[in-house]
Amino acid sequence: MNLIVIIPILVALFIFVLIYSLTKRYKRCPSDRILVVYGKVGQASDQTTLSAKCIHGGAAFVWPIIQDYAFLDLTPLSIEVNLTNALSKQNIRVDVPSRFTIGISTEPGIMENAAERLLGLDTEMIHNLALDIIFGQLRLVVATMDIEEINNNRDKFLSNVSSNVELELKKIGLKLINVNLTDIRDESGYIEALGKEAAAKAINDAKKSVAEKNRDGSIGEAQAHQDQRIKVSDANAMAVEGENLAKIKVANSDALRRQREAEAEKLAIASEKVQSAKALEEAYAAETEAEESRADREKATQFADIVIPAQIGKEKIEIDAEAEAEQIRRVARGEADAIYAKKEAEAKGIYEILTKQAQGFDKLVSSAGNSPQDAALLLIADKLEDIVALQTEAIKNIKIDKVTVWDGGNNSDGKTSTSNFLSGMYKSVPPLQDIFSMAGMQLPEYLKGKTLKDPTDSTDEKSSKKTTTNED
Repeated sequence: MNLIVIIPILVALFIFVLIYSLTKRYKRCPSDRILVVYGKVGQASDQTTLSAKCIHGGAAFVWPIIQDYAFLDLTPLSIEVNLTNALSKQNIRVDVPSRFTIGISTEPGIMENAAERLLGLDTEMIHNLALDIIFGQLRLVVATMDIEEINNNRDKFLSNVSSNVELELKKIGLKLINVNLTDIRDESGYIEALGKEAAAKAINDAKKSVAEKNRDGSIGEAQAHQDQRIKVSDANAMAVEGENLAKIKVANSDALRRQREAEAEKLAIASEKVQSAKALEEAYAAETEAEESRADREKATQFADIVIPAQIGKEKIEIDAEAEAEQIRRVARGEADAIYAKKEAEAKGIYEILTKQAQGFDKLVSSAGNSPQDAALLLIADKLEDIVALQTEAIKNIKIDKVTVWDGGNNSDGKTSTSNFLSGMYKSVPPLQDIFSMAGMQLPEYLKGKTLKDPTDSTDEKSSKKTTTNED
């Protein structure tokens, strides 16, 4: 009996515990959080395994053992970004202090990025991660814009910053909520100069407007006085005319005189007022021009003191670098051209010399009947005069009157000692026959001092030799 009662109680208790456990695994997501269920959560439409399932504004059952859950806080983070020395498009460094408000995105697809990259990180770590991304994108946006665009077109600047920063933040599951720029400054004072220029222009425009209104008021007042005087004079004239009608016969001349005086006075007053108005108008115009000139001078002063030195310094650096590079290039190019020109000229000269020598030798051999030996004789014959001149140079400068020869005076051939000395000295000079023999050639017979005759005439030859000997 007791066992029968206990079994239903145990079954009921087991069912209660099971229902309680399942109920505890059913998780509801608050509106300020994202419920991330991770583990085995199924597959996507492209048959890829999901790493996590994100739920916002609902509930989900978390299976025990195979699944677990965590929450991502949607509380916005305010990040102060003090960007300094950011390089703009004009190469001017600016400071852009700003404040960004970000939070974890609830858009489908982006929540999954947050679950993959931010789950488990505390607020400080998320803050530092977002700060690094914002710094990089803010510098990139500043580098693509001019100072005038950043300062004057704040909407465009904020739009560029928002689009760039938000695109990068979405990659880690964050969303850009708001951007506030506190101030924009540059180290050269360019933005401050632009502000002073705008303020000076506004002040000058206001002064010009005030001067124009004062001018219009003065002109209107003068015209009102003029109309008043004219109407009063007209009324007086009509009254005088009415009185004079009764006395026309008596005071006709007096009425005419009064009428003329009234007209003259009217013309004089009108002319005076017109001249006064013109003088006042000219004075206001001169004052306006003076204010404009002063504004232009102040603008030019600010431009010359701030912008021009910066531009000059930048251009000087560029010009010095270009000049140094161009000088190096020109020196190298000049040295290379000089070496090339020198070598080319030397090669051309050698080529011309060898070409002309070859042509001359070819013509010389042709003239000698294609006989190289006869051609060599022709060359030696051409230089024969120089060879003889060199032989005579050996004794040319000997002063005979200064030569003293010591001898006994007993000479069998009847010659003096001096003549024997000179004859012996001249014989020391190599004869032409020896020079030709050293060159491997024979001196022609007509250069040996011999007469070419028939070999059969031996008697004449002997006689000729005897005669030659006697003559010598």
